[in-house]
Amino acid sequence: MAGGNLKNMVVAFLVPLPSILFYLSFVRPRGDADADAGPLASWCADHPLLLANALFFLNVDVLFWLVGLLLSNHWLIDLYWTVIPVMLLHYYRGHPASAADAARSAVAVALTWVWSARLTHNYLRREGWEFGRREDWRFSEMRKQYGRTWWWMSFFAVYLSQQVFLIGICLPMYAIHSSDQPWGVWDLVATAACVAGIVIAYFADTQLHRFVTMNEKLKQLGEPTVPTLEDGLWRYSRHPNYFGEQLWWWGLYLFACNLGQRWMFVGPLVNSLCLGYVTVLVERRMLKQEHRAEAYRLYQKRTSVWIPWFRKAAPEPKQKET
Repeated sequence: MAGGNLKNMVVAFLVPLPSILFYLSFVRPRGDADADAGPLASWCADHPLLLANALFFLNVDVLFWLVGLLLSNHWLIDLYWTVIPVMLLHYYRGHPASAADAARSAVAVALTWVWSARLTHNYLRREGWEFGRREDWRFSEMRKQYGRTWWWMSFFAVYLSQQVFLIGICLPMYAIHSSDQPWGVWDLVATAACVAGIVIAYFADTQLHRFVTMNEKLKQLGEPTVPTLEDGLWRYSRHPNYFGEQLWWWGLYLFACNLGQRWMFVGPLVNSLCLGYVTVLVERRMLKQEHRAEAYRLYQKRTSVWIPWFRKAAPEPKQKET
């Protein structure tokens, strides 16, 4: 197990190197020497968004997909969901075409690093601090569904679709580093929304982790497990972690909206619609588990789906032993 974890850790640190090396060679400003730059470097300097998509396609869509085929496990994209936004932020910030208000850029950098640290910590904690411990359950189900065609379908379902989501929701980072408009009141509102989203998601995920850990201990002791988590934030929302995550992305969008890039709402909107579909899948999965189906149906009746709200009156569920 330790050897496999070390191998996956090495793979995780090596896979982004092509983009990083390309960035250091062609994208970062190099002073007066840039006057003699070749056509490739000039194109890179003039097309930051197109280059971001090209690097994502080659380094993530293609390379991650090939690595996933070799390992028979598409775990890398889950880990890098927490890292790619940080890389995109610094790519836009350090690009020769960058122009930004210093305060807004610094706040965006700080917020994104805190968001990434929280999500990365939660991912590794959930995976028992192992790299590549398991594949996302949605990918595993699709693997069974598509059978022999999964090897090529996975390129579209797992990777190309992620490019649409990640590039889309990170567009505000590009907007922040494409305008030097002075810091204003709406930037404070955006910052408050982002901070609130990070805090809510952190406490929701921590409460969920404690609940899962407690049930695992009860199961090992042969004692009845608790069918549903209805304490803390989970008392007021069935998916407070999802709500916090969406609040973060919509808060980030407010920065772009304040800079006149209102069309960038398409990024968080598509992401919210996708997470809405994931919510349906998660709840269907919960209802398939016989020992918690009844309790979860009652939980659905009295608890808000995403936005935390007061609970509705409903009879208490019957506890079942597992």
